[in-house]
Amino acid sequence: MSDDLIPDFELASTGNKQFRLSDVKSRYLVIFFYPKDDTPGCTSESQQFRDLYPEFVQIGCEIVGISRDNLKSHDKFRGKYDLPYDLLSDSDEVVCELFGVMKMKNMYGKQVRGIERSTFVLDRDGKVYKAWRGVKVPGHAEEVLAFIKSVTA
Repeated sequence: MSDDLIPDFELASTGNKQFRLSDVKSRYLVIFFYPKDDTPGCTSESQQFRDLYPEFVQIGCEIVGISRDNLKSHDKFRGKYDLPYDLLSDSDEVVCELFGVMKMKNMYGKQVRGIERSTFVLDRDGKVYKAWRGVKVPGHAEEVLAFIKSVTA
């Protein structure tokens, strides 16, 4: 997937906004896909990106989180944990399919279709610079930040 060009897309965003990929002006964009608002792993991951957010911005990088949750859920989740970046709602899985993050997963012994926790760094042209799939939450945000710092140094 590295070096793939992501076509322009638009999704509803927290704060009653629309997010359009082509409107991103930062040098890099981190998009992290997560399964569900306000669950333990997703909360921890979101908080790690929140805590490092000033460092990402300082090196010319914006962050957005994407899940299939609706905007009401996103707004509540964002407010509860004081997340400084926007959360995008992909209830139709259009952008999830663009990035290939929908997978069959085992939940309590049942096969269910869901988002595989994944993170992508895109450059200003919408090209995938780096992809992490099947992400384990501990230390992940730091790893993404370290990668971006290494390419901007």
